[in-house]
Amino acid sequence: MEKKKNSWMKKVILLLCAAAAVACYYLIPAVNENMNKVFKMFASGDFGVVKDFVASYGAYAALISFLLMIFQSVAAPLPAFLLTFANANLFGWWQGAILSWTSAMAGAAVCFCIAKILGRDVVERLTSKAGLKQIDEFFEKYGKNTVLVCRLLPFVSFDIVSYAAGLTSMSFGSFFIATGIGQLPATIVYSYVGGMLTGGAQMFVTALMILFALSALIVMIRKIYMDRQKKKGGNE
Repeated sequence: MEKKKNSWMKKVILLLCAAAAVACYYLIPAVNENMNKVFKMFASGDFGVVKDFVASYGAYAALISFLLMIFQSVAAPLPAFLLTFANANLFGWWQGAILSWTSAMAGAAVCFCIAKILGRDVVERLTSKAGLKQIDEFFEKYGKNTVLVCRLLPFVSFDIVSYAAGLTSMSFGSFFIATGIGQLPATIVYSYVGGMLTGGAQMFVTALMILFALSALIVMIRKIYMDRQKKKGGNE
């Protein structure tokens, strides 16, 4: 009884926070304007735009970057690698890596908790049914190792994996450790590359990463489809 009451209270608090955030967006012009800038910044796909936006906050740049990483995690699937590149370019590759890794971990924790408390219906609205279904396939195949496996695959959405994990029986501790270990190599590589990007190189690398991600995603979807067809064929 006490457990159900605590769960209900968590849902109410989380929903009130979400309602307050939406109200602020629509009722406070300054919040609306700044949030629209953030959406436009991520939509540009240009890490230079992201870097200039973060840098414009001066001494608070690191804090803004941290909050943006959490925001993009919740509002999946905004591109996190743009922030990782920007952090490395602004703060140096290893300092940027630390900032990107810790903020990504915080974002993953938030997504996990949202899913755990509010359930699948809310998660599907924040992500997509199709994307969530693809990660469900991974969980069926790899079980609790899914988080570690997916963190090592650059073409799998970091945020949808976090949400999907929250819908399973996986404990927060296991999820957090797997995320930390799996996310570290990619963060270091992206940060090292991002620290060197200037001029035309940044456009080339960004375009290359997007192309690679799309190609790998198509291969993954095809594999899941083929596996499903084989399963259907075996049941007939």
